[in-house]
Amino acid sequence: MEMFSKLGWFFRQEKKAYIFGISMLVLLSILNGFVPMILGWIIDSMNNQTISSSQLLFWLITLLIIAIVQYLMRYAWRTAIFGTSAKLERTLRSRLFHHFMSMDSHFFQKYRTGDLMARTTNDLNAIRMVAAGGILTLVDSLSQGLITLLMMFIVVDWRLSLVSVIPVPLLAIFISFIGRKLHRHSREAQAAFSDMNDKVQESVTGMKVIKTFGEESLDIDDFKLNTKNVVNKNQAVYVYDASFRPASQLIMGLATVIGLFFGGFLVVRGELSIGLLIAFISYITRLTWPMVAVGRLFNILQRGAASYDRIQEILSEKSHILEADHPIKTMIKDPLKVEIGSFAYNQCENPVLNNIFFEIGKSSTLGIVGKTGSGKTTLFKLLMREYDHYDGQITFNGIDIKDYSLDALLTKIGYVPQDNFLFSTTIRENIRFANPEASQDEVETVAKLASVHEDIIGFPNGYDTLVGERGVSLSGGQKQRIAIARAMLVNPKLLILDDSLSAVDAKTEEKILQAIKQDQSERMTIIAAHRISSVMHAEEIIVLENGQISERGNHEDLIDQKGWYAAMYAQQELEAEGDDRDGE
Repeated sequence: MEMFSKLGWFFRQEKKAYIFGISMLVLLSILNGFVPMILGWIIDSMNNQTISSSQLLFWLITLLIIAIVQYLMRYAWRTAIFGTSAKLERTLRSRLFHHFMSMDSHFFQKYRTGDLMARTTNDLNAIRMVAAGGILTLVDSLSQGLITLLMMFIVVDWRLSLVSVIPVPLLAIFISFIGRKLHRHSREAQAAFSDMNDKVQESVTGMKVIKTFGEESLDIDDFKLNTKNVVNKNQAVYVYDASFRPASQLIMGLATVIGLFFGGFLVVRGELSIGLLIAFISYITRLTWPMVAVGRLFNILQRGAASYDRIQEILSEKSHILEADHPIKTMIKDPLKVEIGSFAYNQCENPVLNNIFFEIGKSSTLGIVGKTGSGKTTLFKLLMREYDHYDGQITFNGIDIKDYSLDALLTKIGYVPQDNFLFSTTIRENIRFANPEASQDEVETVAKLASVHEDIIGFPNGYDTLVGERGVSLSGGQKQRIAIARAMLVNPKLLILDDSLSAVDAKTEEKILQAIKQDQSERMTIIAAHRISSVMHAEEIIVLENGQISERGNHEDLIDQKGWYAAMYAQQELEAEGDDRDGE
């Protein structure tokens, strides 16, 4: 019953609906308790030939009215209890989604997407069943069981009732044993479902890669293994769950046999009428449902408890990124100053950034180049406050970024990663995602800045073109340019382009960079790239190597240093000349 206690906050919140629904259930059980007595009285009256046709008609009409009232009561409690339980699912789902929005990258590295989806669907459904089927089963079994026992002991015969319920304590012992088994196996079944859900999500997302390498059969086999595991885990639950009903029916069947023999003995001795014996058999048959319901209740509660634990596990996770007690909510201002002594993702690992110092003023551009894995994206993660545990300080106009509210900080940073994410809606809605009220003219202006406007109007539906899931209907270059337009629409104070022009040709890249520079309007810009042409116009360029700045200066300075930058520039120039000759 601990599960009901955990949901006490919801039952208190919706107490009116639950009080009404429970009242209907109890009244229904009381009404049901009189039916066997009426039937027993009619049988005894017919056996003694003391009932008239008008009396018989009266009691038949009474039973018909009781049946109609029972129908109305059942409709009332279903609406109150099952209808209200949907609010619990909605509330928990809203809490989870809001929680997801507030969590940092640690959280999403720890929990897979498919697992999170399973918890917001399958687990929430199991919890909702506690607030619906669980309440129904508990109240119905208790009220019907207690009222039936009272009618058996008080109205029929206490001796017959006492002898008949002797086998019932055996069921309590059985339930206690099975309940523990159910909780463990239910939790394992839910975890297996999460694994399968994650597999499906990963396969659908990576379908293009799977088909490209012709690994459909291997992936299907892997999915079958996941599905088999789900089936096996659920079968373990069903093995114990299925034993409740046979055990309950066996015990109640034994009670019925005892009642029938002892009741027959009392009838023979003239201490019990035939009508009361028939009423008693009807009562003990009705007692079978509460006994079976107890098993069903334990199944619902154990599944719900396992799922509730999984939900609470998620909700108990805390973000490592915490706002200050009284965060600054005003807009960030230049200059941006970065002073990072060292940073490692985990304390036990070697630092991935060391001695990173630079400053960017208004209307200026910083270029960052380096080999893959040199630390460029890690640096941007710190600027975006994805991690706070670094030795050093990052400030805007002398104010530490940790002192800003996340909304004040992030809404004025336009970040465009290499791997862009587009929502499965129209191009227009993707561009104005961060500013839904933006006009069509504003959308087109930033699309032109990103050199994607001509591509868009070339589509049959223009800006109303649906891009598909993750922008599947667009090329890599189109997705990158739409992402740049989206970042530009918010008029960011700091624009970060993280190798976000890698999928466009050199001429388009130059056109975009020139447009951004002309539209800069005191904006600070950081461009990370593998192509030297992307950063050569920057006021300062830094070369990262193994998480440290190995070279810095403007383009001419770095060429004169004859280091990695100069060698890479010469190599790329030769490649460009080769491409030009091939084109001729």
